[in-house]
Order: sequence, then C-alpha cells, then structure tokens
Amino acid sequence: MDFDRIIDRRGTHSVKWDMMQAAYGVSPEDGIAMWVADMDFAPPASVQRAVEAMAAHGVYGYFGDDRAYLDAIGWWMRERHGWTVDPSWIFTTHGLVNGTSMCIDAFTKPGDGVVLTTPVYHAFARVIKASDRQVVECRLKNGAGRYEMDFDAWDAQMTGRETMFILCSPHNPGGRVWTEAELKGVADFCRRHDLILVSDEIHHDLVYPGRRHTVMAKAAPEIIDRLVMMTATTKTFNIAGCHSGNVIIPDEALRKAFGKRMMAMGISPNSFGMNMAEAAYSPGGAAWVDQLMTYLDGNRKIFDAGIAAIPGLASMRLEATYLAWVDCSGTGMGAEEFTARVEKDARIAVNHGATFGSGGESFLRFNIATPRARVEEAVARLQTAFADLQ
Repeated sequence: MDFDRIIDRRGTHSVKWDMMQAAYGVSPEDGIAMWVADMDFAPPASVQRAVEAMAAHGVYGYFGDDRAYLDAIGWWMRERHGWTVDPSWIFTTHGLVNGTSMCIDAFTKPGDGVVLTTPVYHAFARVIKASDRQVVECRLKNGAGRYEMDFDAWDAQMTGRETMFILCSPHNPGGRVWTEAELKGVADFCRRHDLILVSDEIHHDLVYPGRRHTVMAKAAPEIIDRLVMMTATTKTFNIAGCHSGNVIIPDEALRKAFGKRMMAMGISPNSFGMNMAEAAYSPGGAAWVDQLMTYLDGNRKIFDAGIAAIPGLASMRLEATYLAWVDCSGTGMGAEEFTARVEKDARIAVNHGATFGSGGESFLRFNIATPRARVEEAVARLQTAFADLQ
C-alpha cells in the first residue's frame, strides 16, 4: 500500500489529467490536477487481482449469480457501519449520479422542486435541471468555518411544490460529518414537508480520526417509508471508472416504483464493476481503507497548514472526504483574480466554488488524494502565487 508512489496518469484517458488543459488551461506537462474527485492511488490488491482474473479468463459476458456480490455489500455495511441490509433492498446503477437521476425520475414529476443544501456536489443540480425539475437551494450556514443546517430558514422557503430532498452525507464539498441530531433534523424536515429523502453516502468510508459517520437509516429509522440510501465502492476504493453504485431501498412501495423505472430503462450491471466491488468489500479492502485514511490525514494536515500560512485563505477542516474547501474571500479579490493565481500562476487545476451553488462563490475545491510530494508541491506553489499577501 505505497501511497507515495507517483503513477503517471497522463495519456490514459483520465478526465482528471488529460482534460485539465481543455477545462482550465492548465497543462498536464507541468500542472497539478486537483479537481475531479478520484484518487491518484492504485486500488487494493484484492481489486487488482479480481480484474487480472477476469483478463486471464478472457471472456467478458453478462454478469449473473450476484449472491456473493450482495453478501459482500451486506458484510461491509454490517461490519463497517453497523447497518443490516437485506439483499432484496439493493439495486445496482451505473454510478450514483445515475442513481440520483433514476430517483428523480421514479419519485418526482416535471416541475417539482428538489431541495439541495448548497453549496453541494454540482452534479445534483445538473441532473435535476436536465430532468425538468426545479432546484431549490437551501443554503448551509457557515458557522466559523464549519457548515451548519438552518432548518428555520429552510422551513420558510418551502412552497409545497417540493417533493424530494437530496442529502450529501458526509458533505461534499464542506467535508462535514453530520451528527445524529442533524440527521434527525433532516428526517423531521422531510416529514414536515412530505419529501422523499435521498441520502447520498458515497463518502461514508472516508472519515478522519475522531469522527464517525452515521447511516441515515440508523439515525432516523422512523422515515424508512420515505428513505432512499445510496452507497458505492467507487469513491472509497478509487474505482470510479467502473461506474457502479448501489441504491438501497428498505421500503417495499418505494422499491417497487424504483424497480419499475429500472426495468423500463433496461439498466443491468457492469460485470467489471460487480467483480471489483465484491473484491473491495473484503478484509483486505478494509485494511487498505484504514491505511488510506491515515495517509490522507497526513495530507490534510500539510495542506491546511500551508493554506493557513497565506493571509486571506482559509481551508475548512475536513471531517471526511479528500476534498479541501478553501475560502478565498479574505484576500479581498474577486473570483476571477484568485482563480487566475491558482490556475495560471500556481498551475493547479481546481473546481470553482460557484459550480456548487449558492454560498460557494468565494471558494475553490482542492483534491488532496494524491501522493504527498504533490500536496507539498501544490502548497509551495500556492504560497508563491499569493506571496504578496504574506
């Protein structure tokens, strides 16, 4: 598990590295890719062995007999999250953006409002708008560098046209691990306003020491009749290219409605994704994640210390994820200027905060899931780019 090893991803059809010139004007020849949320690390050996076994066999047919796959999901959720999942609750989609879209299609109708707690993962708004639904932005409060929920303000925003709430737990891009009390607050909000709750928990394994993620189904079992859970191996084990995710629905009526839309869309699983997920959800995969989080914790400390040394910049303290959320408002610069310093001067490709919705305008998102030498280089470049402030 050598997380320090530099793996050259250029020229491999990597969005993160091969598309950053087109997206941000940062050349992969001397730039650092810190935007797309995948890691620059090899996955666990168990996953690599599963792919090699498929290649050695040489026949790539349809996937069937998913019992071992479902058992692996059940084992992981029980052992790592204390949540017992019935295999019949599990649907496999082509990733969780696809899962989100399927939920919108199954449980809402055109014109309905879908609630997002912004700033939040940008793909949510994209699929809501493309589905001809309305994005309802309920802004998070920034309480001294930590996002908090504001249910009183959100209650006042509701018009009765809203039918769904999409929760990002843990939160991307703020890195919050929501407390049980906050999760119960979300559940109560959804009951008050008769909303289906879709809980995207793709980052639930990427939690730092001192914090513990609580599965929404455990935090608020009283809302099982309106709850859709979404999980995946892809973010945890750096296998996003297999486009595989799980939509887990305990309620029979919701499950029937979702299954009907899956059938209508003709969606079936990807054999590579199924085999990789089964291999990832294993004792070897668990050991890999534990070591990963120790390594990322070191990256987080180095990055945060480097940002703290630049007057006007402030990095939210990550409780989960590997996506650092940096507030640039203290520089007094507009978004165009501070972004140019990062992209043109420091030659680092990052996500622009405005794409995450209201409240993100003064921020940039940095992916720190890369070998430590790159994090250290990125910090040095940023300090040079903002040297006149120091």
